[in-house]
Formats: sequence, structure tokens, C-alpha cells
Amino acid sequence: MNTYHLRTSLSEDDVRKLKINDVVYLSGDLFTARDEAHHRALEYHLEGKELPIAVQGKALYHCGPLVKEVNEQYKVVSAGPTTSMRMEMFEYKFLEKFPIRIVIGKGGMGSRTTEAMKKFGAVYCAFTGGAAALAGQAIKGVKSVDWLDLGTPEALWTLEIEDFGPLIVAIDSHGRNLHAEVAKQVDENKKKIYQMISSGSIKTSI
Repeated sequence: MNTYHLRTSLSEDDVRKLKINDVVYLSGDLFTARDEAHHRALEYHLEGKELPIAVQGKALYHCGPLVKEVNEQYKVVSAGPTTSMRMEMFEYKFLEKFPIRIVIGKGGMGSRTTEAMKKFGAVYCAFTGGAAALAGQAIKGVKSVDWLDLGTPEALWTLEIEDFGPLIVAIDSHGRNLHAEVAKQVDENKKKIYQMISSGSIKTSI
């Protein structure tokens, strides 16, 4: 396990060196996108329209931030991660069409996203759920907001960050998926325990 301090914009080489369980602290900027923003971005691509922000080499955060307006400026109060599996249906195409390098969220993602990250050169990093205030402390400002018509949580927020983390690499660009591997190991251990119970090696009582 290694610890990396990275800054956007990132290259494919930057993320290809990362392995699952590595720790990342990210600076520069990232943009948020949930279900509706993913859907609209892919529609824009189909229609040949440019996104309102440049995403090349950037980090995508599955997040609907809590934001307040102070003196006509937006301030992020908290920014906890959204469950990433909500975006599984979109992420392969998103990574194929838009050259982002890091996806951040919670709960892990599936085999299609794992395949896309290996093919296109990206990683998925897990941020601890329930630590929204910690995330907010690493956000230094709002650079822009687009698609507010989707609602504040679903809008496309570009945020300036400094040492955003710790982020744990849960899917790397070499085809390894930490959540899937842990789930497989748990399933194998359960089968062994059931076999031991069935054979009488382990006695159970109620």
C-alpha cells in the first residue's frame, strides 16, 4: 500500500501506477455528477454538444453537495459521497466518452465499470460515508456550477480542493476490484464454515 498526493489534471500514466488499497490525497479541482448529470452529459455527447466544463484529466465525484449562498457566492457546507452503484448503468459509457481519470464515491462499483477503468485508464476511489463535513473542509471554493435546473444535488459543481481524502483505491486500472474481491472471499469463507458445520467439525447451539 502506497500513499500518493496527486493534483489535477491527471494523465493516464498518473493513474496506471495506482493499485487497490493505495491511499490518495487529491488537490486541484473535481466536478460532481449524479444520475441526472450523467444522463444529460451522455445526451450532449450524442447530440454533438460540448459539456459546459472541461473534464479531461479531472476527477468525478458522485456527490450532491449541501450548498449555501453567502454574499452572492456559493459555499459548500458538506459534501458526502453518494452510493456509486446508482451510476453503474452510465459509467462505462461515461468513461468511454469523457477522459476523466478518477471517480470518487462510496460502496464500490460493478464489473462494467471495472472493465471500463482497465480499458480507458481510470480508477475508482472510495471516500468514507458519513464524513461529509470532513469532505467539506477540503473544499476551498466553488469554481462554477452548471445545470442548476436539475436541482442543487444533481447539478454539475466544479469544486476547488486541497488534500481531499483520504481516498482508498477500490478499483484500479489493472482489473482489480476491492469490493468484489472482499465479497468473493466472504462467500468462500461462508461455504467453508457451512461445510464444517455439516461435517460436525463445528458444533452449533441455540
